[in-house]
This record gives sequence, structure tokens and C-alpha cells, in this order.
Amino acid sequence: MIITALLFLQADAQKMKLGLLVYGGGGDWYANPTALKNLAFFCNQQLGTVFDSKEAQVEVGSKEIFNCPILFATGHGRIMFNDVEAQNLRTYLIGGGFLHVDDNYGLDKFIRPAMKKVFPELDFVELPFSHPIYHQKFDFANGLPKIHEHDGKAPKGYALVYQGRVVVFYSVETDLNDGWEDQEVHGDKEEKRQQALRMGANIVSYVFTN
Repeated sequence: MIITALLFLQADAQKMKLGLLVYGGGGDWYANPTALKNLAFFCNQQLGTVFDSKEAQVEVGSKEIFNCPILFATGHGRIMFNDVEAQNLRTYLIGGGFLHVDDNYGLDKFIRPAMKKVFPELDFVELPFSHPIYHQKFDFANGLPKIHEHDGKAPKGYALVYQGRVVVFYSVETDLNDGWEDQEVHGDKEEKRQQALRMGANIVSYVFTN
């Protein structure tokens, strides 16, 4: 089944939208309401993309995910997929889609079993600093930037790789989503916000060039 083409049908009629994954389990999928708006604007400026400023909020089991070239998921707590949702997400990812999961601190112990349900045959692998996702328009020689401290651990980027292609990128101990939000939300210095937005743009660039 060829699904990749479906990801870009929306672009024929209107601007593409970044997709915000709406999931069950009780976690706050809505945690960073201004994040994707700002990332879309930054990518349009820096990469020449034509993203709509309003993201598409799409449920995991919905056919609407196939309208989004990239899905983003974040939150602080539980995330769970039922069998239908897991299969739908798997079909989307195998068919050319991409999911970026950003741990907003507290998501880690839930996202790993959730994604195991989607890809039982795969395990998350840590990407080396030399991976192309860190070296798109913006260069991150030491991998992910540290946006929020939390417990002070170093940020790490993990991936699920299906048949040689990264289908899921999982950022931990960084809080990119918080850095994408309006400055007054978290009071981050502009330097930190720029680091977060640049890394976000790299993820988008990587998706469209790989």
C-alpha cells in the first residue's frame, strides 16, 4: 500500500499543517498550546516551508493523521494506544509518515510501552551526534540542546528505525516544546528559544530530505 502520497494531498488545496497527536490515557497532549504555531512560523522563515500557523489536532486512530507530513506528541504523563490506534499509527509511519515525541518530563515510562505496541519488533536506539538530524540547516555538534534543566541529566535523542528509515524521533531531557512556546510562557531567554526552534527546524528539514 502506498500511503506517502496521501501525506501531501492537503498541500494541493491549502498550506500544510503540522500535526499535534491527540492521545488517550489521561496525559496532557495539549501541554504546549503555542509551540507548533511558533515552530511553523520559524520553519516558514528559515526553511521556506508553507506551514499553516494553526496546527492540526489529530486523534491517533483517525484518518486525519495521513494529512500531516509530521506528527508531534508531548506531555507530562500517561499516553496509551488501543489496538486500532496502534495499527493506524503504524500504517502512517510505515507509509512515509514521521512522529516526533518530546518528553515534557514524565512521559518516558509511558511512551516506551505505547510505541512498543506500535512496533513490537523495534527498540529505541540512541542516535549519535553525527546523525544527519543534528546537521541540517543548523549544526548541533553535541546533539540536542538543553532547554530546561529538570533533573540536570544530559539530553538524548532516540529513534525507532524501520527498514533503515527513522520513523520516530524521541527527544528526552531537553523540552524542545517548552522552548518553542511564546517567550512569556516559560520566561526562557531568547538564546534558548532560538536553540529549540533551530533544532525543531532541523527535525522538519530532516523529514523532508530523507
